[in-house]
Amino acid sequence: MFFIGVFFFCLLGGVLGGQGNWVFLDNGKVRLGVNLDAGGSIGWFSRSDSKDNLLNAFDHGRYVQQSFYGDADGSDWNGQPWRYNPVQGGSWKGVPATVLEKKETPTSLYVKTKPRQWASGKDVDDMILEEWLTLDGALARMKFRMTYTGTTEHKARHQELPAMFVPPRFDTLVFCDKATGTIVRQQPGKPNEYIKFSEPWLAWVDAAGQGIGIYAPHTDFATVYRVRDSGKGDVSYAAPLQTFGLKAGLVFEYDSALITGTVEEIRAVCTKLKAAR
Repeated sequence: MFFIGVFFFCLLGGVLGGQGNWVFLDNGKVRLGVNLDAGGSIGWFSRSDSKDNLLNAFDHGRYVQQSFYGDADGSDWNGQPWRYNPVQGGSWKGVPATVLEKKETPTSLYVKTKPRQWASGKDVDDMILEEWLTLDGALARMKFRMTYTGTTEHKARHQELPAMFVPPRFDTLVFCDKATGTIVRQQPGKPNEYIKFSEPWLAWVDAAGQGIGIYAPHTDFATVYRVRDSGKGDVSYAAPLQTFGLKAGLVFEYDSALITGTVEEIRAVCTKLKAAR
């Protein structure tokens, strides 16, 4: 049976520190949570019988969400020259994006958002972000759509589809290497590294081999890193990528999924998803 609404916010209030306006889906196997005070971005994923969040939502940029990159625009991110960068969650200073519409059913959640510029914090009036979320057994299906109505044609950039930040205990990245076709386990550092994969998934796992995977049928490469020297900011990160530029009239849509379990379980689920496409 699915549950949605404030019940799980109360249950998990201590874990989340009471921050945000959360909506949860739970089908008795996995739980997915979005924060409406972060543009409806995904900040919680776990097994239903666990209070152990597999995602890292340390700031508004770390949610599983839509975020796109364009040309330099004169903005400044904490002393760094930045660019056109609409983010579903909000700005780096924690100013949330605006949820325009929300629809709930017992089994799904739809959110429509006006994003906010990451560096300047300004509303983005020429982009709309939409997401459709459903639970299917032990996985969370995610459908994303971006509509760009601006007139500026931006140069091609690596676009995160989407980025996934997880707690630092998940320190081993696992994927099927494109060059060799074999399973690779590695512990990247910083700055970013790039990987290419032959199967549509990658996963972060802990010392026991348990973790979280992301289904990525829309690409074959990703950027990854780990941060281990910033205290509460420590994190493991991976983002499947496509390279394209924003241009007038662009509507970009893709599907993804979050899966929890062992590498073997994550791989099996993603193989079935690919076969069903």
